[in-house]
Amino acid sequence: MRVVVAGSSGLIGTALVAHLRETGHEVLRLVRRTPAAPDERGWDPPSGRIDAGTFDGVDAVIGLGGVGIGDRPWTGARKQQIRDSRTEPTEVLAAAVAEHGVPSFLSGSAVGYYGNGGDRLIDETAPSGGGFLAEVCRDWEAATAKAQDAGARVVLLRTGVVFSHHGGLLGRLRPLFKGFLGGRLGSGRQYMPWISLDDEVGAIRFLLEHPEISGPVNLTGPTPVTNAEFTAAFASAVGRPTSVPVPEFAIKGVLGAFGEELLLFGQRAVPAQLQAHGYQFRHHSVSEALAAAVGT
Repeated sequence: MRVVVAGSSGLIGTALVAHLRETGHEVLRLVRRTPAAPDERGWDPPSGRIDAGTFDGVDAVIGLGGVGIGDRPWTGARKQQIRDSRTEPTEVLAAAVAEHGVPSFLSGSAVGYYGNGGDRLIDETAPSGGGFLAEVCRDWEAATAKAQDAGARVVLLRTGVVFSHHGGLLGRLRPLFKGFLGGRLGSGRQYMPWISLDDEVGAIRFLLEHPEISGPVNLTGPTPVTNAEFTAAFASAVGRPTSVPVPEFAIKGVLGAFGEELLLFGQRAVPAQLQAHGYQFRHHSVSEALAAAVGT
C-alpha cells in the first residue's frame, strides 16, 4: 500500500514508518518544514496547506502526534495546545481524505476517552467518561467527521500507555526506580492499560491491512494490570525493590487535576476488536512487555 503518515517523528511514528517499510508498504511522511528527502511532503495544519500531489495514488492516511500530556502542568494555555495539536491536524487530514477519495483513515486517539473507569472491563462499546482527557479524545475523534461523511473507512486508534526502551513513560520512570524511588501511586488499584511498542505498530499495520475493521479500536495489551502490579513488574525488570508509595492526597495536593487524571485515573481497557479479528499479540503480559523494553 501507499501510505501517508503524519506524526512520523514521534516515538510511535518512527517505529511505525520503519515497520511498514519492512513489511513492504510505501510510506510518505508529512513534515512541517521544507521537505528534505524524497519520501517527505510538506504541510502546515494551521493554514490547511498540504503539498500538491501528496495524496496521488494513496491507499491510506495515518494520523498520529500531538503535544505531550504529561511533560508540564495543565495551564489554560497548555490545555488549549493539547487539544489543538490533536484536533487541528486531524481536521485537515480528514478533509484531504474526503477531497481525494482516500479509502482509509487511521486516526490517533487514546484510552483517556473512557475517563476513570474503575475496575470494570472496558471494550470499544463503552461510553466516554469525564475529565479533560476524555473531552480531548471526544473532540479528537469528532475531527474525523469529514472523512467519515465522505465514506472513508475511519479507524480510531485508542492507544494505551506504550512501553518502549527509547523513551515514553519507561524512559521517565527508569531513573526513579534505579534510584530506589519507584513506588505505587495512591492506592495502586487504578488500572493501567499498557501496550508494547512492538504490538502498537504491529496492530496499526494489522488494522491497515484489514479493511473490514472500522470505528474505535483499543490498542492495549490483552491483560490490563493495576498500578501496583505494574510497579512490582517494572521494579523486577530493572532489578530494584519498590519504594514508599506516593499517597493520593500528595498527588492531588501538589499536582491538582493534572496529577489526578494522569496518575490516579485508570481504564481496565481490553483490545476486544483486535482479538475478535485475530490479531496475534507479541507480548501477552506486562512482564513480557517490560522485559522486552528494558532489555532492548
